[in-house]
Amino acid sequence: MNLLPTSAEVAPDPWIRRPQPGPSWIRTFFGGLVLWVATVVVTFVTQNKNLVPTIILVGSFLVPVTFVTFAFRRADAVVTAQRVFSAFVYGGVLGVLGASLLESTLLTHVSGWTYLVIGMIEEGVKLAALWLIARRLPFYTARDGMVLGAAVGFGFAAFESAGYAFNALFTSSGLSLLNLVETEALRAVLAPVGHGLWTALLGGALFATASRSRSGRPRLRPPVVGWYVVVVLLHALWDASQVVAVWLTLFLTGTQAQWASITQLGELPGVTQAQVHLFTVVSWTLLALDGLIGLALLLLRSLSLRR
Repeated sequence: MNLLPTSAEVAPDPWIRRPQPGPSWIRTFFGGLVLWVATVVVTFVTQNKNLVPTIILVGSFLVPVTFVTFAFRRADAVVTAQRVFSAFVYGGVLGVLGASLLESTLLTHVSGWTYLVIGMIEEGVKLAALWLIARRLPFYTARDGMVLGAAVGFGFAAFESAGYAFNALFTSSGLSLLNLVETEALRAVLAPVGHGLWTALLGGALFATASRSRSGRPRLRPPVVGWYVVVVLLHALWDASQVVAVWLTLFLTGTQAQWASITQLGELPGVTQAQVHLFTVVSWTLLALDGLIGLALLLLRSLSLRR
């Protein structure tokens, strides 16, 4: 008599770790890009304003969804598509709402610490949203934390980009489709090294604490606080890049009159074309440096997980 269970009787082990099946991120990106470009062209040709929401939604969500699709295929089986979708939507919306409420309450005036406070608030609410969404996982790994963190961060970026694109549509001379398209294109280029990257680093650190916890649950331990400080600094430098670029441009090329005016009146008169070009170069260099630092940290973190 055979006492061994058949394959049909063996329950699936939820602790088995295996790569996730899922759609190709390449097809997701290029399919969405074709749809967005087609919508933009048709809108410019027909001037049909009913298509504007489609431009905003597809343009704002295309790159974030592509990177979440890429990350999902590298997660363990416990990170289901439904959980990733929840992290993207609920985490993104909760992050945007929480950041908006806290920033309107705490930032009553602009100061030199504003960008640092904004970074602390936004990274804090995204970390809280990730913690809330992942509270019932059966087990935790740093890799899954990075995937779910990226989902929360890219969700935040998608909803935030939609808001920026909507605001760019309205100008003093009426609706500007060109402003809308330029804003979406620029934010799409910058999206991979922004919110999704920062929250992925935080998520990996948070989930890694579960293995050191008696309860097997993530805890707010010193490594998480350390990574939180790192991503807040990256976030603050990113937001302050234009202000820093202005001061660096003035330091290198500013005249006495310009220094006096910006110090006393907050205005910068007599800006030359050379200063405009230098400001653009410095601003983009700071963004590129910030993004490269974040990517290097993510790469080092990923390599350490394979050892």
